[in-house]
Amino acid sequence: MKLLLTSAGIKNATIHNALLDLLGKPIAEATALCIPTASYALPGGAGMAWNFISGQEPECPMCELGWKSLGVLELTALPSIDKELWVPKVRETDVLLVNGGDPLYLAYWMRQSGLADLLPSLRDTVYVGLSAGSMVMTPRIGEWFVGWTPPTGGDETLGLVDFAIFPHLDHQDLPYNALAHAENWAAGMPLPTYAIDDQTAIQVVDGAVEVLSEGHWKQFTP
Repeated sequence: MKLLLTSAGIKNATIHNALLDLLGKPIAEATALCIPTASYALPGGAGMAWNFISGQEPECPMCELGWKSLGVLELTALPSIDKELWVPKVRETDVLLVNGGDPLYLAYWMRQSGLADLLPSLRDTVYVGLSAGSMVMTPRIGEWFVGWTPPTGGDETLGLVDFAIFPHLDHQDLPYNALAHAENWAAGMPLPTYAIDDQTAIQVVDGAVEVLSEGHWKQFTP
């Protein structure tokens, strides 16, 4: 997969241009599926899911970018239906747009639905994560971000990249996302980490990692 791991969606021209490069075509010619599942584990999650799907999240642009077509892939529904009803659609779709919310809840349903097993085979698909949608691709999130607790416990996520992400760095509405707290979080993580603000994204293609930013970010090594 080609990964564009954002803190808050397609926030600026740098991230937008990276998305176009990954797609290899205009957004108006690209098909997308949005995944709202992570939001349900938060208070008000149903409304958050609707705002995401309907493109009414101006602070986190994703679904409102003008896609050729846009569908909804609800992970909690997938275990109850035949894979033939959804896997072909995922394989033919150009981009997956994955909402924020709770990363462990998202990881749980990615595994339960079978999407986690499918992702590594989607060589040409562009995966665009927003906050938890980005964090879920890392090996673990750290105790700092544990909210919803999976049946097996722990803070492990999918591990499709080899670093962890601290999103929304220095966000005005999230005082505990200050750099000092990010440094404390990173100190407890046994792997490379990135703290990124909402004007920053991390692109991963064939294992090559590139930070794309019009804001500020910091990398930490264990």
